[in-house]
Amino acid sequence: MTYSFTPNPKLDLVLERRVPVSPALVWKAWTVPEHVMRWFTPAPWRTVECEIDLRPGGLFRTVMRSPEGEDHPNLGCFLEVVKERRLVFTDALHGGYRPAPRPFMTAAVLLEPDGSGTRYTAIAMHHDEAARQSHEDMGFHSGWGTALDQLVELAKGW
Repeated sequence: MTYSFTPNPKLDLVLERRVPVSPALVWKAWTVPEHVMRWFTPAPWRTVECEIDLRPGGLFRTVMRSPEGEDHPNLGCFLEVVKERRLVFTDALHGGYRPAPRPFMTAAVLLEPDGSGTRYTAIAMHHDEAARQSHEDMGFHSGWGTALDQLVELAKGW
């Protein structure tokens, strides 16, 4: 199943960059729990738990810890998994496509080979303009950008 993603600026936030690591390494960082825990949350926050069932309908669960020690669990479901090209997940569903009580977003991470690097596109899709604005106000661009920088630094070491 392949979806076309045309961002709607009223509902979606987009982070697009060329990163100097291959799609295979970006994929590895996104899909192996112990790697996700090392980059996924912008410092000084930390990801202290990660569970991945890498298949459509599979669980994607993380727990982020604030600098003050407060835990923030995130539970979602993979919708599409295309090795080294595309991950689509949502918090609107839990594993097994079970409905979630308070959905916030669906995300697509798109990877395209670009020379020796990767054209990386992350799209956070929201159900309404208020949810999009709330996510932007929480620091989407700086947070997801910092996390991507951390992913790149991790992957460069492999």
